[in-house]
Amino acid sequence: MPENLEQIDDFLSEPTIGVMETLQEHPGDVMVLGAGGKMGATTALMVAKGLAAVGRGDRVVAVSRYSDESVRRLFEARGISTIAVDLLNRDAVARLPDSPNVLFLAGQKFGTSGCPEKTWAMNTIVPINVAERYAGARIVVFSSGCAYPFVPLKGGGSVESDALIQTGDYPNSVIARERIFEFYSKQNGTKVVLFRLNYAIDLRYGVLVDVAGKVKAGKPVDVTMGHVNVIWQGDACARAIQSLALARSPALPLNVTGPEVVSVRSLAERFGRLFNKEPIITGTEEDSAWLNNAGESFRLFGYPTVTLDQMVVWTSEWIVRGGTTLGKPTNFEVRDGAF
Repeated sequence: MPENLEQIDDFLSEPTIGVMETLQEHPGDVMVLGAGGKMGATTALMVAKGLAAVGRGDRVVAVSRYSDESVRRLFEARGISTIAVDLLNRDAVARLPDSPNVLFLAGQKFGTSGCPEKTWAMNTIVPINVAERYAGARIVVFSSGCAYPFVPLKGGGSVESDALIQTGDYPNSVIARERIFEFYSKQNGTKVVLFRLNYAIDLRYGVLVDVAGKVKAGKPVDVTMGHVNVIWQGDACARAIQSLALARSPALPLNVTGPEVVSVRSLAERFGRLFNKEPIITGTEEDSAWLNNAGESFRLFGYPTVTLDQMVVWTSEWIVRGGTTLGKPTNFEVRDGAF
């Protein structure tokens, strides 16, 4: 458990044995596109630590617009090469250095309802630029479980072979991003994994922070979207790096999340007990939700190293301590795709 903000990135980015084995078996530089986002720092730092642990001298190249220069300074202090690029600029992407390993975290979700055209541009044009530039690379493409339709609570969650059907600009643009990478994977033989992630948990951000923060502040917790899947961000990033070894053509879809179907009401009640505060509940649970069955990832990688119970305890301790959050709600309550 980190004591302060400065320790969080190191805490999240400790490489697993699986990460080190993957980097050892797949030599070459690792390009992290969209490295300035909420999961980018964890991913880039974990790769750098993993390469150092196995004694490889390959570079980690972190690409972002770097609207937050502190992230760039963090990378450079850890020996990570940084390049400031707008990935919508096709010529700029074409000038990026070669890399046999690409982790694609670029995209847009928040602000979609106010500027849908930008979300569509980020989630379609950028994939075209990247797929053309890195046709010969292994690419792990961060995607989302919200590309699936809502499923009944008792069904175990969507599996990789299920149809992708959605409404709303953001979910549909996620499907478009996947389809573009699938097209280039078939056309060019590019090896791709479509990394369908449901709700990574960071002490500064995520569904647990959203629910805990509302309970602590005496604000109502909406349980209409009554159930979610979550996974510790460090585990999610480790699985993304390990997925480089799974990349293939045609593209391989892979669900990544935790093993539980988590009740939002139960989360609120548990945080209420930890804070000694009665949660305020609003709404009634629908009988469906965005839920993923990540059984294939468990078969490949084992179960996540951090349990739900541990995440709840860490989150409550961080909030009680007054720890900094990113101030970006996940909007997990949204059911119409309007983020």
